[in-house]
Amino acid sequence: MARLIIVSNRVPIPKSRGASAGGLTVALRDLLTPGTMWFGWSGRLSADPSLQPSLVEARGVTYATIDLKADTYRGFYVGFANGALWPLLHFRLGLMQYRREDYDDYLSVNQTFAESLGQVVQADDTVWAHDYHLIPFARMLRQQGFHGPLGFFLHVPFVPPSMLEAMPVGRELVADLCAYDLVGFQTEEHARDFRDCAQRLLGATVKGEWVRLNGRSMRAFADPIGIDAESFHHDAERAANDNLVKRVAGSLAGRALAIGVDRMDYSKGLPQRFEAYGRLFERHPEHRRRVHFLQICPRSREEVDEYRKLRIELDRLTGRINGRFSEFDWTPLRYSARAAPRTTLAGLYRIGRIGLVTPLRDGMNLVAKEFIAAQADEDPGVLVLSQFAGAAQELTEALIVNPFDPDAIADAMHHALIMPAAERKERHQALREKVFRSTAQAYCMRFMEALLSIKAQSVPRAVA
Repeated sequence: MARLIIVSNRVPIPKSRGASAGGLTVALRDLLTPGTMWFGWSGRLSADPSLQPSLVEARGVTYATIDLKADTYRGFYVGFANGALWPLLHFRLGLMQYRREDYDDYLSVNQTFAESLGQVVQADDTVWAHDYHLIPFARMLRQQGFHGPLGFFLHVPFVPPSMLEAMPVGRELVADLCAYDLVGFQTEEHARDFRDCAQRLLGATVKGEWVRLNGRSMRAFADPIGIDAESFHHDAERAANDNLVKRVAGSLAGRALAIGVDRMDYSKGLPQRFEAYGRLFERHPEHRRRVHFLQICPRSREEVDEYRKLRIELDRLTGRINGRFSEFDWTPLRYSARAAPRTTLAGLYRIGRIGLVTPLRDGMNLVAKEFIAAQADEDPGVLVLSQFAGAAQELTEALIVNPFDPDAIADAMHHALIMPAAERKERHQALREKVFRSTAQAYCMRFMEALLSIKAQSVPRAVA
């Protein structure tokens, strides 16, 4: 019987009934039906790991994991994936640190993934790989003898040819993506940039969404990811009784709440956002004592130097802003590096007058959609959204800002704070309709229909 096999760097094995699901798990939930397999790294490092995956079954889904070698994992994950690919794909060439040995480890881990999955994959399976960790995976799985449909989704942005050329192995990365049958991107801009790279760097023939290279065709298209908006809205309603949400609401003492929720990452524009909050009180002093800003940013990838530097910078900015503007009964900026449960976040979004989503570059950014889904229709908050988040292509009724301009963010916050209720409701209604239409279920359905339509063709459709 044909199976869907999902492949990702980490595998979200359900640990307990109350465990919080990760972002990818939530996005793919509708595909986690009996018979599906999810394959990837176990999270464990071993001196001599076995290629035979360990299998765990939960609610009919098989979770297949392998250990990795410690000496190659660091080069793969810290070195190439997050030290070179992540900054490149987020338009931060100055932070890109390429080393050949890291790229070799990146290839080695992908080869291990392919060889291990090759032991359990069946001829009629469909394989869907996820994100920048697994770009060479399709080519290597083909070498293991698998000829079924292979799809890939890039959750982060893609770059135009002029930027990809800075990556010494940029041509190889594009060629490896062309080994998939279908590659999905968050926006049409990202898909178009990839097709341009294939044409300019490899001489591929491009017609519409189809790319022809070395005698075979693949499709590169936009498939924006969404959330389970209905479920998140209900979570936000129920969270009114959450103890933390009630404490935060009580501590506001009638003041407005601006909220930001991000991983601690230099792509999220956090220093610029903190700076903008200080500028709000300089440019619009009438808001002093009338607003709190709560920034939640759990720490991540602290083994990467740039992330440690970011944490130090945010600590400095928090102290400076609070030292300058706080009063005995008002601390303007609250900043927490601790993660909060999904339901608690939904409740905090719901009491927010402003949702600050201002990344310098982002594939999509689901926080923007979560903020909209959580709002009360009768008294909604206002979304301030970076023009460089993929979500800005859909959520045009938000207050769109250039995240590199703190004054523009400050002015948008001012606009949100003084916006009449009628305008807030009008903007929110338009945004709500989009978020509830472009859901996680719709995202999965679009991708699988596109991938299976390629599977149904005995010969991939050639570009004329």
